[in-house]
Amino acid sequence: MGEAILQMKGISKFFGDMAANDNVNFSLEKGTVHGLLGENGAGKTTLMNVLFGLLKPDGGTIFIEGNPVTIHSPAQAMELGIGMVHQHFMLVPTMTVTENVMLGLHLPKFPLLNPSLVKQRINELSQQFALDVDPDALISQLSVGQQQRVEIITALYHETTILILDEPTAVLTPDEAKELFVILRTLKAHGTSVVLISHKLEEIIAIADEVTVLRNGELVGFTKIDKEVTRKEDLSAMMVGREVSFDFKKQKGTSMHEVLSVRELCVNNERGVQALDHMTFTVRRGEILAIAGVDGNGQKELCEVLTGLRQPGSGAITLNGNDITQASPKQINELNVAYVPEDRQKSGLIMDWDISKNLVLKNFRKKPFTKGLFLSKKEMDEAAEQAVEAFKIKTDQVSTLVKNLSGGNQQKVILARELATDPDLLIVSHPTRGLDIGAMEYVRSILIAKRNAGVGVLLVSADLEEIFQTADRILVIYNGRVMGIVNPDVGIQKVGQMMAGITTGEAHA
Repeated sequence: MGEAILQMKGISKFFGDMAANDNVNFSLEKGTVHGLLGENGAGKTTLMNVLFGLLKPDGGTIFIEGNPVTIHSPAQAMELGIGMVHQHFMLVPTMTVTENVMLGLHLPKFPLLNPSLVKQRINELSQQFALDVDPDALISQLSVGQQQRVEIITALYHETTILILDEPTAVLTPDEAKELFVILRTLKAHGTSVVLISHKLEEIIAIADEVTVLRNGELVGFTKIDKEVTRKEDLSAMMVGREVSFDFKKQKGTSMHEVLSVRELCVNNERGVQALDHMTFTVRRGEILAIAGVDGNGQKELCEVLTGLRQPGSGAITLNGNDITQASPKQINELNVAYVPEDRQKSGLIMDWDISKNLVLKNFRKKPFTKGLFLSKKEMDEAAEQAVEAFKIKTDQVSTLVKNLSGGNQQKVILARELATDPDLLIVSHPTRGLDIGAMEYVRSILIAKRNAGVGVLLVSADLEEIFQTADRILVIYNGRVMGIVNPDVGIQKVGQMMAGITTGEAHA
């Protein structure tokens, strides 16, 4: 055992009668990356929020370098050398990197805030830890990965020795995630201890030295990571208490019937810049066509134009032979198209409504939910209860507001609603982003089941593992152009090259 820079002993945190953390022990060694695993609601973020002073524990003791400490606030945590980068960044978009770093500096510790000196220190940290951040850049001009580096630099400016990263790769592209791992290895080499909260088992195995697993607020396992021996199946079983499947069985596709046909489609984004450049492809009945590409290469505009939320500049779209190029969202919905949007909270659900109302959003005008001029609450609740049971939505009652559900259960509500109509075409955008491994398995199994039942599925995902697990064909997109349509057996490396705009010479599949 190495030297423990942090020990959390017997930590408990209750919200009402629910134990978010129940007598949890956690230890972090100096100069290591420690993975913190668990499903949504397992208590991972709660435990780290206690450490960072955002939550007051109901029991237990925290030791820093062997000394007991009581942490009342994030400011006090930072004074103790603890920094935290949240999943949703705390940056002001209209300010520069330097200005954002200065916002976090406290006058008693830094009596004279000289922007030139702050900028100089940012450059030093950027070079020392391979962060590559321009101190004069506006936050709004930075990519998500670059913004994350700004958060890390802000923490390091406070002489952080313990850095907590909450789901750091959930918002990153595969290349940005690789760059983050280079940064983490550099931090580790300089003696910084890192707590990495993540659902992605491959990442934990690749980067972590050890891992702690929580389930239902309790500590269920701790293990050292051996890159050659540790298996994701073993870690997943610890997380969810059962074996998790990573091998999804697909029936052999034989249908050549085209559900969706897109021809020479050109679409502009909000700024009037071309987002889709003469895009052509088809989706067949009983297949999953996956769109692979770095975020921001036209995926959002493609989903919007296919669902009537955006009008194309030119080109043609047909659904089962019907021209829907200029169709409205209502018309497309009536043609048996289901859509699971990228942002479940902003676009997929009404967060202040309950489960029952959200489940009938598409069909509330139809029988049996409408009787005359009135909605039938009895019929709505009965249908909702059936959906809750069928999709294993964790809730005590269908009157629960969806904002009080976990991310995985919110996603299940959307899937239950969209699949209730038995669609011909299912469009899903980043369906498992931010979900835990159990929810990921469930969502992917639903996509495979619908594909096997003859539904045409268009899957947009930044998760290459998800694409290769589920897709029959992969359409690679770069700068709004189709780089090629390939079969999964070409391998991740070739698809990754195409995502970067490198032509591989692969023929369309």
